[in-house]
Amino acid sequence: MTEDDKIKKAAEELAKEAGGNPPEPAPEGTDVSMPQNEAEVQKYKPEPDKDGEIHTNHVGAEVKVEDGKATPTEETVKRAEALQATGDEVAKEQARDAEAASEGKKELAETSGADSQGETVENPSAKAVTDEDREAKIRRAQEARAARAAAAGGGAPAAEGAAAERPARAPRAEGAGERPARAPRAAKAEDGDAEPPKPKEPSKNQPLLDRIAAIVAESVGPEAVESATINEKGLEIPTLTVKGEQWFKTAETLKTHPETGMNYLRNLSGVDHETHLEVVYHLVSLTTKHEVCVKVKADREAPVVPSVTPLWSTANWNEREVFDLLGVDFPGHPDLRRIMMSDDWVGHPLRKDYEPLDPEV
Repeated sequence: MTEDDKIKKAAEELAKEAGGNPPEPAPEGTDVSMPQNEAEVQKYKPEPDKDGEIHTNHVGAEVKVEDGKATPTEETVKRAEALQATGDEVAKEQARDAEAASEGKKELAETSGADSQGETVENPSAKAVTDEDREAKIRRAQEARAARAAAAGGGAPAAEGAAAERPARAPRAEGAGERPARAPRAAKAEDGDAEPPKPKEPSKNQPLLDRIAAIVAESVGPEAVESATINEKGLEIPTLTVKGEQWFKTAETLKTHPETGMNYLRNLSGVDHETHLEVVYHLVSLTTKHEVCVKVKADREAPVVPSVTPLWSTANWNEREVFDLLGVDFPGHPDLRRIMMSDDWVGHPLRKDYEPLDPEV
């Protein structure tokens, strides 16, 4: 067992004897090398024939036996004095903490009492600390600005301790006109200060759109396509707007022409634009993987669009849905009847001017 282990063991045993609490440090001026009472002397009774030898007492401290009495060795005395000094410092520190806590509570009570009576109690020490912190912050801010200015080459840093304040704005003279409006950015382009915006690059599907429009014009007629655009918000899909009376022949051309080969109808839907109705078709070529969107407008009062169910069987139920909910008639459909609402239902629920007979339904 080492000396530190012995001292630790002795401290644990003393704590047990004190009821689990560590022993209090001895008062100043006490000779810690001597037993504190007669009971401690009787705890160790060396044998007479072991005089002059070093032994360990019941608490693990080394003692020297002389004339039948046990006295601590010099090393034990030094360790005891070191422990005593440590205990004194700890006790003093605890006393200072307790006194500071007491003063803080007293000051808080005085301040709370003054506030409750509508008074304000200033704390001189707190005010001094606040001023000092403020000055330190100002100094650090000035140093940071000077460092940034030096790094950016913006001139010499501000003088140490000087208040680097922003100059006040000069007051506007009476009768002066309003501040002139900022010139538009386009003027800079005229002066050559800024580059003009770059022209937008054409879509990668533009050649496909042009070719499809040309095929329809050659096969059906140049008046069949009302417009041909690229849907920039919809994956840049080529989009055609075709006249209703020429839609079936256009659809047949898109499906059977070798360059288009739109042999799959992905989706068919109806749209109410309030001024007119519109049926939208999404066609796909499973061979070339090309896709095209076709829109066919219809009169709102008597909407009629030729059925394409004979070309794509997928259109069967989709056309029935548009007929049911929007009222578009599809001549050539093999079984055109309502698919969602009952046969005696009045009106078409997806029209924007639809008014139900029973608002609760």
